[in-house]
Amino acid sequence: MSTYTKNSLSQISKALAISLSLSLSLPVLAETPSPASKQLAARSAEFNQELIKVNEQVYTAVGYGVSPISMIIGDDGIVIIDTGISPEESKKVRQLFATITPKPVKAIIFTHGHGDHTTGAIAFKDNDDVQVWAREGFGHEGNFANDAGLTIQRKRGAAQGGFLLSPDERINNGIAKAYWPSKGGDAFGADTKVKITNTFNTQIHVLKVAGLELSLVAAPGETDDEMFIWYPQTQTLFAGDNFYKSWPNLYPIRGAAYRDVRLWAKSVHNMVKYKPTYLVGGHTRPISGQAEVIDVLTNYRDAIQFLFDKTIEGMNKGMTPNQLVEYVKLPEKFQKLDYLQPYYGHPEWAIRSIFNGYLGWYDGNPSNLFPLSDKEEAQKIAALAGGADELMKQAQSALNDNPQWTAQLCDYLLAMDDSNKAAMLLKAKSMRLLAKDLLNGTGRNYYFTVAKLLEKKAGL
Repeated sequence: MSTYTKNSLSQISKALAISLSLSLSLPVLAETPSPASKQLAARSAEFNQELIKVNEQVYTAVGYGVSPISMIIGDDGIVIIDTGISPEESKKVRQLFATITPKPVKAIIFTHGHGDHTTGAIAFKDNDDVQVWAREGFGHEGNFANDAGLTIQRKRGAAQGGFLLSPDERINNGIAKAYWPSKGGDAFGADTKVKITNTFNTQIHVLKVAGLELSLVAAPGETDDEMFIWYPQTQTLFAGDNFYKSWPNLYPIRGAAYRDVRLWAKSVHNMVKYKPTYLVGGHTRPISGQAEVIDVLTNYRDAIQFLFDKTIEGMNKGMTPNQLVEYVKLPEKFQKLDYLQPYYGHPEWAIRSIFNGYLGWYDGNPSNLFPLSDKEEAQKIAALAGGADELMKQAQSALNDNPQWTAQLCDYLLAMDDSNKAAMLLKAKSMRLLAKDLLNGTGRNYYFTVAKLLEKKAGL
C-alpha cells in the first residue's frame, strides 16, 4: 500500500494526461446502428398508437402512455381494465372509447399496483358510483419498499427507464415506447388518483357489473397483488404484467423483493386452462386466435418453468450464480421465439434472482464470507498488473474487443481513486459500447444513463 502513497501524485498526473488524450486515442462509436439496436427499434411497431378492436365487446388502446387500456362494453355501461400512467393520455383514451359507445364507466379493475397501469384512473372515474377493484394487498411492491424507508429503487428505476436520456439516446423500453414521467404519471408508485372501493382475497372472485360476468383470478407473478381477468362470453383474457411479448421481467434491475418465479409459471399455467381466444397482455399488442394464444401462453409457461427447474438443479449441484448463468441455457425452440426475446427482462437476471430468493447473498464459496474491500482488492489487482498506469493501459486496450473487461478494470481504478476522470471517461465509453450491442431495453438504458452520469462527473 505504501507504493501507492509514494506514487499517487505521479499516477494522478499520468491519469489526467490519459484523460485529455482519450477523445483522440479511443475509437469513435460507429454511426451505423448495431443489429441489436435495429431489432429493438423494430419493436416500436408494437407500441404504435392505436385503438384496437379485439372483438365485438372488447377494445384496447395501445401506445397511450406505456401500458394498454382496455374497455369491455356491457349492457348499461363499460368496464375499464387498467388505466394507464398519465391522466392526460388516459383522457384521450376515454374520448376514443366514447366514439365507440356513450355508455358510462361502471367499474375500473387494476390488474396490479404498478403506477404505469393505475395513475390515469381519474380519467375514467365518471362519478362516485364507479366501482374500483383490486386484489387485497394492492400496491404490495411499492408498500414493501416504502415501509422500509427504501428510496434508491426510484433512482435506479430512472436509469432502467432511461428517464435521464435524450430522445435520440433512447429507443424504447422493450415492451413500451419511451416515456418521460414529467408528463404526469408515476411508473413505480401505486397512487391511483382514485380510491379503491372493492378488494378480494380469494383465488377467484366473480364480479357482476354492467350486465357482465367477469372472473377476477389471483395470479402472483410480477407482483404479489397481480390478477388476470377472464371474460367468458368473448373468451377474452386480460393477463396483466404476467404476460407481454418479451422474456418476462422476473427480476427488475431497478431492484425489488423476490418475484416468485415458480408462482409466475403457475399463474401462466392457470391462464392456459381457460383456453382463451383473445389475449390482452400488460404491454404490447393483443393476440387473437385460440390456437395461437394457447401456443404462446404454453411456451411462455414452459420457458419460465424450465429456467426455474434448471436453476434449482444447478443450485443443488453447488453452483454459484456466476456458474449458473453459464449452466442454464434455454432450449433452442424458446430462443427462436420473438415473444421470448430479452427485450425487457433477461434470463440471466432471473437465474441470479432465483438463487438469491432461495439461498440469499452467500454463494457457498467461503472465500466470499468476508471478502476484501473494493479498494483493497483493486490495489492488489493493480499491483499484479504492474501499477495503476498499467491497469489503465490494459483497460484501454481491451475496449474494442471486450468492453465488459474494460468496465471491470475501470471499476478497480475508481475504487482506488473515485476522482479518476480518465477511468470515468473510459468506463463511459465501455458502457456505450455494451449498450449498442444489447437487445434488452432496460439494460441498454441503464448503460447509457451511467455513461452520461460519468461523463458529466468527469466534466464533459
